[in-house]
Amino acid sequence: MFPFLFALLDEQKQIYIDFEAEAIPHMDSLYNFALRMTGDADDANDLTQETYLKSFRFFDKFEKGTNCKAWLFQIMKNTYINSYRKQVKEPVKIDYEEIENFYENIKSSGVNASHLEKELFDSLLDDEITEAISSLPEDFRTVVILCDIEGFSYEEIADFVDCPIGTVRSRLHRARKILFTKLYKYAEQKGYLQK
Repeated sequence: MFPFLFALLDEQKQIYIDFEAEAIPHMDSLYNFALRMTGDADDANDLTQETYLKSFRFFDKFEKGTNCKAWLFQIMKNTYINSYRKQVKEPVKIDYEEIENFYENIKSSGVNASHLEKELFDSLLDDEITEAISSLPEDFRTVVILCDIEGFSYEEIADFVDCPIGTVRSRLHRARKILFTKLYKYAEQKGYLQK
């Protein structure tokens, strides 16, 4: 009756299947990176969701055969930067009723502020390592996370942070030296260094 509708539905179904095969396997890596950038599980969830919404919306722009993970990380980085810029320009808004309701709720029962995701993520690295990585300047922290935790190549990181490969190598070298200095005693205590 309407063959063009069936062709359109088949095309949309194929896009969904391709997206699911290419993009969904990288969700954990993206969430972990979002958690590192935002420092908050809820914000990391929001950032990951927004990244996947945008990537699905523009999946027709993705070139098959290229690195989907790097493409998704680029979308996430741009989304995070745009969100940060928007927050800096907007004044902080506080809803008095929300604060009042929260206060009433915590008076009667204790609030367990820990999240399962945060506990699981924090257990992957010792506190000393997490703190040392978090204390790095953002440019250094980004390359360390992408290279040493997520396993990206220098070329992929260069595309992601939009700088030459030499700059990525330099930042990575300097970040590792800073981490070495900060974690020397920790490594000695854990037996990673010979005395």
